[in-house]
Order: sequence, then structure tokens, then C-alpha cells
Amino acid sequence: MSEQIAVRKAEGRFEVTVDEAVAGFTEFFELEGKRVFFHTEIGEEWGGRGLGKILASNALDQTRADGLRIVAICPFIKGFLSKTDAYDDIVDPVSHEIAAFYKANYQV
Repeated sequence: MSEQIAVRKAEGRFEVTVDEAVAGFTEFFELEGKRVFFHTEIGEEWGGRGLGKILASNALDQTRADGLRIVAICPFIKGFLSKTDAYDDIVDPVSHEIAAFYKANYQV
């Protein structure tokens, strides 16, 4: 029996699931037509299975479908974007405004 892997959008994040168990997530906020990805985690027990790539590609594809641009603060999403040019047309750098909003509202 094969595992069922899915990505679903939840409030402020995308989650990757394996047989309906949450295996990881990427968190975001939206600001001025941009979806800003700031944190990604894959559970240790799920590592090495390519779930991060599945999560990232699905989240970024959905961002495109939603008509939003991508801003990556998260090192994982930045790394994923550096290995593909598939999203170059909708990626923006981290502006001073976005950095300040992130720092004031999300950074601990």
C-alpha cells in the first residue's frame, strides 16, 4: 500500500501530509500582493523523503495560481528557488517594508 502525500493550504501556511498526518509546513503572510514565506519545517521523522520539495513546489504553484508574487525570507524556500528558474517571473526581493513588517509581527 502506498502512502498518500498531499499539500493543503491552511490559515497562514501550507502543510504537507502523509496519510493525513502533518509532516511539515511552510508559513507565510500576505502583504501588498505578495506572499512572504518566512519559515519552513519538515518533521525529523519525515526527513530525506523529498517532502520539502513537494511542499515548496505546491506552495509556490498555488501562489502563482492565486495571482500573488513570492518573497522568500525562509532559507529553505530561498534555497529551493535558487535551484529552479520556474518562478523567476514572480519572485521579488525582501523590501525594507516587508522586513520591518516581518520583524514587528512574526520574528521572535
